[in-house]
Amino acid sequence: MTLFLRLFLFALVLLLSTDRVCAETSGWVKASHLKAQLVSDHQDLTPGQTFKLALHFIPDEHWHTYWQNPGDSGLATSIEWVLPDGVTAGAIQWPAPMAISVPPLVNYGFEGPTLLVSDLSIPADFKNSLLAIKAKVDWLVCKEVCIPAEASFELNLPVTQTAIEARDYKQLFEQASQQQPKMVALQGRYDVQNQKFSAAVQMPEDLKVSAFFVSAPELVDHAAPQQIEWVNGELLLRQQKNTYFSQAPERFDLVLNTLAGPVVLQLQHEGVPVASKLSLAEFSLLDWLGMLLLAAVGGLILNLMPCVFPVLSLKALSVANGQNSTRQGKAEALWYSAGVIISFVLLAAVLLVFRAAGQAAGWGFQLQNPLIVGLLAYLLFILGLSLSGVIQLGSGWMNSGQQLTQQQGYKGSFFTGVLAVVVASPCTAPFMGTALGYAATQPALAALVIFAALGVGMASPFLLIAWWPGFAALLPKPGLWMEQLKQWLAYPLYLSAVWLLWVYGRQQGLDAMALALVGLVLVSAACWLWGRKQLQQAGQVSSLIALLLVAGSIALLWYPQPAEQQIAKTDHAEVWSEQRLKQLVQEGKPVLVNMTADWCITCLVNERVALDTDSSKAAMALYNLTYLKGDWTNKDPAISAYLRQFQRDGVPLYVLYWPGQPPEILPQILTPDSLRQALEQLSSKQPLITSQ
Repeated sequence: MTLFLRLFLFALVLLLSTDRVCAETSGWVKASHLKAQLVSDHQDLTPGQTFKLALHFIPDEHWHTYWQNPGDSGLATSIEWVLPDGVTAGAIQWPAPMAISVPPLVNYGFEGPTLLVSDLSIPADFKNSLLAIKAKVDWLVCKEVCIPAEASFELNLPVTQTAIEARDYKQLFEQASQQQPKMVALQGRYDVQNQKFSAAVQMPEDLKVSAFFVSAPELVDHAAPQQIEWVNGELLLRQQKNTYFSQAPERFDLVLNTLAGPVVLQLQHEGVPVASKLSLAEFSLLDWLGMLLLAAVGGLILNLMPCVFPVLSLKALSVANGQNSTRQGKAEALWYSAGVIISFVLLAAVLLVFRAAGQAAGWGFQLQNPLIVGLLAYLLFILGLSLSGVIQLGSGWMNSGQQLTQQQGYKGSFFTGVLAVVVASPCTAPFMGTALGYAATQPALAALVIFAALGVGMASPFLLIAWWPGFAALLPKPGLWMEQLKQWLAYPLYLSAVWLLWVYGRQQGLDAMALALVGLVLVSAACWLWGRKQLQQAGQVSSLIALLLVAGSIALLWYPQPAEQQIAKTDHAEVWSEQRLKQLVQEGKPVLVNMTADWCITCLVNERVALDTDSSKAAMALYNLTYLKGDWTNKDPAISAYLRQFQRDGVPLYVLYWPGQPPEILPQILTPDSLRQALEQLSSKQPLITSQ
């Protein structure tokens, strides 16, 4: 009997001790190519205590899980806690990651045993004798293939008057501490400019840094080379910006691999781009001079754009009429050039101010405002009526219009340049888009000079006419033909007004466009009455009625913005979205992105000539290409952010995505064969593999 009692007591003690050990761990949960358990660093807890829990992963050999920033692909492990009232869980304390190369991608994660530690805190007034902990964990384990999984873990820990460590797992938590990067009291800042992530950290040079890891996802191109150097006592880090970069976080963790082991610190965003050490380090004088040349050439070609030529032809007519006065012609050419250059610089300044305030503004942004579009349509229509002889614009509020159509004068020359820039900005000529995108990433002064170069290029033909007798001699002699030419030049202005009203209709809808057309009739009546008064065939009442008609026409433009804006879509195009593009790229499908706007003449011509043709549709079908079309007619911050990814501040932008290849930017001026040739070239480099 005594022997039996001893055996019973021994078995009971053994059972209790086993339960005690098991209480510190949830036990192993097995999944495909990985097993996991939840472990506590204490076997007994006490109220008011903070303790640690570790999610312990052991994947199969050569399989890996992911860091908080998984890199180019993958999925970070997540833990969803279910805890009693008052008990709180901190964020995951991530180990230092490793770079996992899966060409052409690079991921961040962990191979081998991994410990993800979290701190849990018990309130001082906790009354229960048992702390019930539940955790739902989602993870992704990968090798050549990736397998998502989830599991639930439970722990029940006694709450007593004395906290007792779990001695059996002490070494495990020491290992977890060794895997985690050491927090260092270093100051760091970063910025994203010139298509690059740049960071500066004040740290001693003897801490040799071999690699760095940013915890913010979609910030850097993880597969791009890392640039690490010391300049004036600062560690400078650079890497190419991520294709899907959209917004710079205010701060995030940066892990550095040093000779003494991994360390972690926080990087603070620089804020508004300024001419700081970082931006100056990125500024290249040679690149800037090259962009000045491109800007000047783009401005020169801008004179030939269909939305610019009607206004510029008015100035050419004025120069021809006054060519006998060489001195006056030179002065007018200078005033015209001043109007062009100052307008370009002012528009650039407005754009930079909007950017500083966090607005997503881009080139041509003034035509994203329907009211401005409508007013420009009215203005061009009035100028057309003036050329047709309905009205002779006086020296009042439309003095600039008078100088534009008939008379010479410095003020008229200046405002001719102003109007030319206003209607020219939607037409992004070849070479011009690259220069504008580059300017948007530079310090303010460098950017303003690039915009001034655009103005110089645009004004150069009239400077040559006025200052080089050889050009002036090519102009015909003044005569009766000028009156007939003046009347013919009214029709391009009418057509430009029609185009602007079409843009207005696309922005506001058919009802709003109908009201704008009524406003155009009111403008016509007002101009007719004003013309009769100028001929002394009507009195002051006619002038008052004319002003009321103009006011009424402007009031008709105050039409509420439609709740759902129209989006560019064709029978072979989908509406662009960042999520849809990302999904298609991850699925390994070819994609063509077309960023367009109804106020962009170049965009519309390209679509008609090169993208909406039967041959291009056949090429898209042959290569199983998905065509995504983004409409920037109205302001869209998502499209503005996408344009900035490719150093562009205006449309058109055509980007071709091919599996296994970096995104390829197509020319701004497309030919009927541009798309087919690009697809053939990419296919020859990387044949498309499709699943059967």
